[in-house]
Amino acid sequence: MKRLLRLTTLAVAGAIGGCATMANANEVNVYTYRESKLIQPLFDAFTKDTGVKVNVISASSGLEQRIKTEGANSPADVLLTVDISRLEDAVQNGITQPINSKAIDTAVPAQYRDPEGHWAAVALRARVVYASNERVKQDAITYDELADPKWKGKICIRSGQHMYNNALFAAMIAKNGEAKTEEWLKGLKSNLAQKPSGGDRETARDIAAGKCDLGIGNTYYWALMNDVEADKKAWAGATKVILPTFQGGGTHVNLSGVALMKHAPNKTNAMKFIEWMVGPQAQQMHADLNYEYPIRAGVPINKTIASYGALTADAVPLTQIAANRKKASTLVDKVGFDN
Repeated sequence: MKRLLRLTTLAVAGAIGGCATMANANEVNVYTYRESKLIQPLFDAFTKDTGVKVNVISASSGLEQRIKTEGANSPADVLLTVDISRLEDAVQNGITQPINSKAIDTAVPAQYRDPEGHWAAVALRARVVYASNERVKQDAITYDELADPKWKGKICIRSGQHMYNNALFAAMIAKNGEAKTEEWLKGLKSNLAQKPSGGDRETARDIAAGKCDLGIGNTYYWALMNDVEADKKAWAGATKVILPTFQGGGTHVNLSGVALMKHAPNKTNAMKFIEWMVGPQAQQMHADLNYEYPIRAGVPINKTIASYGALTADAVPLTQIAANRKKASTLVDKVGFDN
C-alpha cells in the first residue's frame, strides 16, 4: 500500500516515534489525511491559544494501518480525517477509544457522533450537483432525478468507487434498499457523458467545456474554485451549485472528523485539541478557511457556501451510511459503473 507519508511540523520521521510512550505536557501528535495548507492555520491557532505544540504526520493513505502496526507504542494522539469511511475504518482496526466529553456531546449533534463515542464530526460537507449556468435552467433537483433519461449523455462524475461517491451511494441504499439503488445506479450510468474520471474540480471543468450539463461534487470545491483558485475561477463561473435532496429527505452530507487514539500518550492534550476543534474560533475557521459547514450551532456559514441556499441535511445517521459502504462498492462493480 502506498503510504506517501510526510512530516509537516517535525524535522525527521523519528522525532515522534522516538518518544512514542512518553507524554509531553506541551505537545499533541496528530495524524491526518487533510491537506496541510487547509488545516495548518487551525493547528497554529490552537497552539497560540493553549501553548500546546501540534506535531503532525500527514498522508494520503494508510494511517489506520500504520497506527495499528505501531500498537501500544504508537505516538498518535488524534486522527483527523475526512469521510465517515475512514473514521469507521479506524474503529474497526481497534485503534480508537471513547472521547467521553461533555463539550463534544453539547456541540456535536448525536447524528454526527459515534454512538459509543469513538469519533465526532468537526465540520460537514454536502455532496451536491454542479450545473451549467447556460444549459440548465432548473434550480432544484433530487438525487433520484439524476437517473432520469432526460439527462442521458449529460452527466459527469468521478469514479463511483471514490469514497465521496461511495458514501452517497451507501446513503441511497440506507434510504431505498439495494434493489432500488441498483436500478438507480444503472440509470445514472446510462446518463453519463463519459467514463467516470478526474475529481470534482474536473467535473466543473468539463461542464464549462460543454462536455456535460450536470456533475456531482462536494460543496467546498466549487467555493475554492470561485474564491481562491484563480486558474479555476472560470469553471465556477460557468456553473452553479444545486443542493439536491432525496425523495422525502434532505441533502446528503459527510464530515470532517476526529478520533481519540487508543494508546494516546498525550491524552490530556488530545482532549484539549478535540474540544478546541468544536469551539467557536475553530468552527469559524472551518467555515471561512475550509469552506465547510460548521458543526456547532450559531456559527455563521461562509458567504459563498451560504449562497447555495439553505442546507437541510438528510436525517440518515452516518453510522448507517458507513454500514452500507461495502454494499455500495459491490453495486458499483455489479453495474459496471466505472466502465
